[in-house]
Amino acid sequence: MRRVRASLTLAALLLAVLACMPSSMMVGRPSTRATIQRGTRTVRPTTVRPTVVVPTTAPVPTMAPLTGETLDFVRARDMALSNLYATYSGSVVHIIVSTGGRGASATATGTGSGWVWDQNGYIVTNNHVVQGSTRLTVIFPDESQYEAKLIGTDVDSDLAVIQVDASPNSLVPLQLGDSDELQVGQTAVAIGNPFGFAGTMTSGIVSALGRVTVQESGYSLPNLIQTDTSINPGNSGGPLFDITGRVIGVTTMIYSTTGEFSGIGIAVPVNTVKRVVPLLISQGYYEHPYLGVRGWTIRPELADAASLPVDKGALVGEVTPGGPADEAGLRGGTRAVEVPGYGEEGVTVGGDIIVAIDGYPVDGMDDLITRLEVYAVGDEVVLQVIRDDELTDIAVVVGARPAQRTRDLGGG
Repeated sequence: MRRVRASLTLAALLLAVLACMPSSMMVGRPSTRATIQRGTRTVRPTTVRPTVVVPTTAPVPTMAPLTGETLDFVRARDMALSNLYATYSGSVVHIIVSTGGRGASATATGTGSGWVWDQNGYIVTNNHVVQGSTRLTVIFPDESQYEAKLIGTDVDSDLAVIQVDASPNSLVPLQLGDSDELQVGQTAVAIGNPFGFAGTMTSGIVSALGRVTVQESGYSLPNLIQTDTSINPGNSGGPLFDITGRVIGVTTMIYSTTGEFSGIGIAVPVNTVKRVVPLLISQGYYEHPYLGVRGWTIRPELADAASLPVDKGALVGEVTPGGPADEAGLRGGTRAVEVPGYGEEGVTVGGDIIVAIDGYPVDGMDDLITRLEVYAVGDEVVLQVIRDDELTDIAVVVGARPAQRTRDLGGG
């Protein structure tokens, strides 16, 4: 069992508050006794003033009941959601996380969600759900419980795999979708255990695609799904579905200033899950592709301040000595300039400008990081760069990402 201590944090106020919810907040499953105490308040008498009724003949607006095609559409959507829950909720599990000791001496400290990957008992969840755990208990919707063992974790993608010793016939793997086909506006459905309420389904839409955050390790987590589907503490690690019941992502974090949902949820795309999970199962870890560059996204204000030949692309500010990009001959910046909106330290300019990777346009560092994720360690990629106002191709052999780097404006 690998024990991972690192935790996921977010840049730009993204908080990984969906992590293991404190066990003191659990309200339990149907078989668990729980008491919800409602607060009381004293209502003091007030002076009652006479009410003046003003007659009016203005009609009271009413809403006509739905009819025809609109009603048929609503009924069909309701039926699709109900069928989704009935079909797939049995494969979403409640994970109780215990720490502080081994075996019976461990104390339950948090809760999260997970889902069945295959009939070998592998369960997918978030790394931040299981980090630091000494015991993991998996509870299925039918109330069957299993002690789980940790198989593999990846801090940078916030994914983890655990395993239960359950009968293959009792396990129904979820179907995987294709996150590259997602469109903003389509239905998104989450099933999980918010605040310990097991088997909760919420729905919304895909609000945005291609979001990028920076983790505690200093590396970027690219291509994230943003959704307004209600996600709260305890949902972490649960599946995000499309309307057909295919998994399109794994809920991982929310944007919040209070620790509770405020309309912006984030999920790891399922295509990332497809790449990472098989290697977590086979070797316990995942090697992320790595170039060894730090840089900035070029915007018009940077292009003007530094007299750049283009107003978009990835400006290489620093090349890691001995890294893949260094070995291939990429060049970093040579001087610093102050640019509004780029921080007090300024921008190091004079380096190569990456405008494409294997023919795919690169408009900024986010594009470079996102595209790089589809490669494996050892693959060769061709970077099209602008150097001294001329286009040139540079072949780079992708390396394995070191464990941690200094937080920066973007790099891979």
